[in-house]
Amino acid sequence: MIVHWHRRDLRTTDNRGLARAASTGEPVVPLFVLDPTVLEHASPVRVACLLESLADLRSWYRDRGGDLLVARGEASGVVPQVAAARDATRVVWNEDYSGLARERDRAVRAALEEAGIATESVHDAIHHEPGSITPNQGDHYSVFSYFWKKWRDRDKRVAVDEPAAADLADVSGEPIPSLAELGFDEPEATPPTVTMAAARERVADFCSGPIYDYADRRDYPAASGTSRLSPHLKWGTIGPRELYAATERAAEGASTDDDRESVREFQRQLAWREFYAHVLAFNPETVTENFSGYEHEIEWRDDPDGLEAWQAGKTGYPIVDAGMRQLRTEGWMHNRVRMLVASFLTKDLMIDWRRGYDWFRRRLADHDTANDVGGWQWAGSTGTDAQPYFRVFNPMKQGREYDPDAEYIRDHVPELADATADEIHGWHELEPAQRERLAPGYPAPIVDHAERREQAIELFEQARGESSD
Repeated sequence: MIVHWHRRDLRTTDNRGLARAASTGEPVVPLFVLDPTVLEHASPVRVACLLESLADLRSWYRDRGGDLLVARGEASGVVPQVAAARDATRVVWNEDYSGLARERDRAVRAALEEAGIATESVHDAIHHEPGSITPNQGDHYSVFSYFWKKWRDRDKRVAVDEPAAADLADVSGEPIPSLAELGFDEPEATPPTVTMAAARERVADFCSGPIYDYADRRDYPAASGTSRLSPHLKWGTIGPRELYAATERAAEGASTDDDRESVREFQRQLAWREFYAHVLAFNPETVTENFSGYEHEIEWRDDPDGLEAWQAGKTGYPIVDAGMRQLRTEGWMHNRVRMLVASFLTKDLMIDWRRGYDWFRRRLADHDTANDVGGWQWAGSTGTDAQPYFRVFNPMKQGREYDPDAEYIRDHVPELADATADEIHGWHELEPAQRERLAPGYPAPIVDHAERREQAIELFEQARGESSD
């Protein structure tokens, strides 16, 4: 027999590791390990998504006479035990690129080799593995635009088929544990449906029409102009080659050049995910350390009250608060708003980006280490290709530009339901009596944006050794 160890590839079609296992001619034993070392970094909403995806994947296998084995324990102990119990000659898995994942995989590989069981890892989660798109000097790009030019012109692999029923071993697994059995509370947010069928349905719906408006609508949080595929990409319920092929078919079916450019813009966002995966693969320390060096460490503020207000969506800046409340209720946040709330934390509150990353890690259903570290360091002006430290998002202007009718804000900040769009976007300019009359339960701004902008620029200049003092 041969074991395929599922991790972030909870699908059967376009799964290169699973296809490799099935191609050997030996019966395939699918396995997933609930590793406590990995679960330490998880959250209720993500584990809820994981358990739903596992149940869906198990149903697929059972419908074809096989089963998904779900085991608990340290992967370095469990994987060899399962392989030995099934007389497996080899264990196959798909590569992951975070430091934690690679450390786990090294331990598993060593344990299997000691037991005399062969191992094979396959690149699957992204189109082009780390180290395959490089500058003339160096192991990876740190500027996205250069990476993108090579990524878009590089040939993409085609999706591989799912295994046939005859490829599967006749095995039977134990019940999948519940959230409570794994030590997690019910999530505050309502988890999205993360199954193979839901992923394909979303891809089909998006590529049949909305993708042609993506370039124009993706920055407007009330417009539902994004794909909402991020939880599926996080858990691997859709494969990157299958998704890319769908976008290529959309491009071929486009009726105008603008439509084709809109498809290309969505593909560009897919490339951003791979860019950050490459960066993390070569710089695993960036989960906790600034990518861009500073002459002196940035002296972030210690502001528990400000952090708590930001987490609760009670900063007095409506677009920021709407985003933070969407995160609490949906386990997801619109990408434009993610940039705004991250900028507010790091520039207006001058709180360490790592505090924001940690909060997102605990709240996002689609948390992806590479993507979230890259995004937070971009917003905090400490990462690759980062937002320049002197370019600070103005939350009021951003609200007016991207939520002009305050529709998104009212959806998530009901206290402002009776205020006009001008009153909402001008909340910082209203007199206390006006704010009390319009929304007595909603706070005044907790900081002055203009003042904090200047202070943030000075903070970064000091860290860069550029202060005039």
